[in-house]
Amino acid sequence: MLRFCNKMNHRQTIRYGGGSPFPALGLATGLAVGLAALMLLASPAAWAQGSKQEAQRLPAAAGGTDKRPSGVAANPSAVHFRDVTQAAGIHFHHERAASDQKLYLETMGAGAGWIDYNQDGFLDAIFVNSGWTPFFHPDKAPQPALYRNNGDGTFTDVTEQAGIHTDGTFFFGVAIADFDNDGYPDIYLTGYRHSVLYHNNGDGTFTDVTAAAGVGDDGAWATAAGWFDYDRDGKLDLLVTNYVQFDVDHPVTCGEKKPGYRAYCHPDSFSGSSPRLYHNNGDGTFTDVTRKAGLENKDGKSLAVVLADLNGDGWPDIFIANDTQRNFVYLNNGDGTFRDVSYSSGAGFSEEGRPEAGMSADAADVRNNGLYDLYVSHLDFELNRYYRNNGDGTFLDATIPSGLGRTNYSNSSFGARFFDFDNDGWRDLLVINGHILDNIALYHPNVTYAEEKKLYRNVGGGKFVDATETQDQAFRAPRVGRGLAVGDYDNDGWLDFLVNNNGEAAQLFHNDGATQPAAKKNHWLAVHLVGAKSNRDGIGAKLKLTAGDLVSYDQAKGGMSYCSAQDPRIHFGLGSHAKIDTLEIEWPSGERQVIRNLPADQIVTIEEGKGVTPYRYPALRKK
Repeated sequence: MLRFCNKMNHRQTIRYGGGSPFPALGLATGLAVGLAALMLLASPAAWAQGSKQEAQRLPAAAGGTDKRPSGVAANPSAVHFRDVTQAAGIHFHHERAASDQKLYLETMGAGAGWIDYNQDGFLDAIFVNSGWTPFFHPDKAPQPALYRNNGDGTFTDVTEQAGIHTDGTFFFGVAIADFDNDGYPDIYLTGYRHSVLYHNNGDGTFTDVTAAAGVGDDGAWATAAGWFDYDRDGKLDLLVTNYVQFDVDHPVTCGEKKPGYRAYCHPDSFSGSSPRLYHNNGDGTFTDVTRKAGLENKDGKSLAVVLADLNGDGWPDIFIANDTQRNFVYLNNGDGTFRDVSYSSGAGFSEEGRPEAGMSADAADVRNNGLYDLYVSHLDFELNRYYRNNGDGTFLDATIPSGLGRTNYSNSSFGARFFDFDNDGWRDLLVINGHILDNIALYHPNVTYAEEKKLYRNVGGGKFVDATETQDQAFRAPRVGRGLAVGDYDNDGWLDFLVNNNGEAAQLFHNDGATQPAAKKNHWLAVHLVGAKSNRDGIGAKLKLTAGDLVSYDQAKGGMSYCSAQDPRIHFGLGSHAKIDTLEIEWPSGERQVIRNLPADQIVTIEEGKGVTPYRYPALRKK
């Protein structure tokens, strides 16, 4: 096996090894990669040209044709996402803390999230921000932002009045959940050398309870985090993933010495870090049980996590996307411990058998068969990977046959989520792109720092077509994208999304499906779970919906995307079905409920042991 890194420490790594199990990725791809590797030895300029040639022929070799479908085939319901950021009153601008030192912290960007912090029935928005470094120290430290949803399509910045204020900590991610089961969601912010837990006081304000709770993850570079009840005791536990061991006070210098060619370092320049699992003691405190649970693993260079039952045994498992290291797949043993199946699962590496630059993770039933497939986003000149769940605890890299390997090859992808954007009953995929290196064009003329988003429509059975070109210019405008949070902020049943861009203004996109004539035939249902014996958020619950010939499955999951928090309600697209025959729920406590004959096109609240409550989510008010 040959392994090369170019001398400017670009994060692209090339390996050339044995044959591929997919015929389409056999000799032609091997020769293409081998040729690129030889050209890399010659010079960065030759490598850039080789990358261009490889990018032109590898997707075709990998996926047959790269011909994109027509707009009708890719988006028959004519659903569009409109950029409503300014109209909604969102003015957040992420500060990447750029300096001529090219500190590794500067390039990663941050997440965003949805939280109904005041429990008025409308999702509020939160954006994570950076902080001080030895080379970036303005008088006022960059601050995260909490925007209250006014219920009329606009938002108000309530960060200060909510009591959210940071001391200059450099933050990256956000995880939202009601950790103390008091009915109000709390906020966990992941950061460099310190993370913070804000307890929701229930009166519109928050209190920093990090020290008392014992979840500071001190000394580590925390990135993605997620809440889940791994031991099913009714209390939400916290998993925090960590990136590399980077010392901001003694930074490593990478790149070339000539002007403009200094570069952000490759992850191989640093040692990895273990994730941390905090067990909820039920009294406002947590205990670090990482080693006890069998999760101590210093190979981690983690940027994303999804927490879900991957093998169908009723216990939530852990999938962690790592940068230049194998992905971690930990299956829950049901006794407070996990077993590492990363090597045997089929989801630890690409189908060529190599680790890649994992930067986002999601798990969803995209084939409507009750099996949760995985998606991991990567750097340019690596395929974003779609791992198909075989139903026996293993996965198959099905990136090429799914159609997802064709059009994102030259992009660097961060936030990614499966969701049904057109409510046709099949979960689609949105990918947020943006490169790591702000001077990437010096080395790869065909690669840009800011990149367009990608939207893929699921045409059934986990087969996807690229629907990006059906969207308007605002959607496709290049950005340095990072965090992605999907949610229905106006309660109209059509999923919208937030993006936190690195060093740029944040964005809010509204799904206009509710007003599109071609989309009105499609129905939907959203489910808000309220646990009793189980944790109040119902995280870990499994749902099966049957509507005529449509059968769809989902779970209340933790983590997802890149460092971001998603709408906690579970959304089902129903296609032409206007009624749900049965909705079956298996709660983490083991209790099972069956709800029958539910009308479509509504958000329902279901309490464990009681059923559908009379509460109705409010509709958007006209200004």
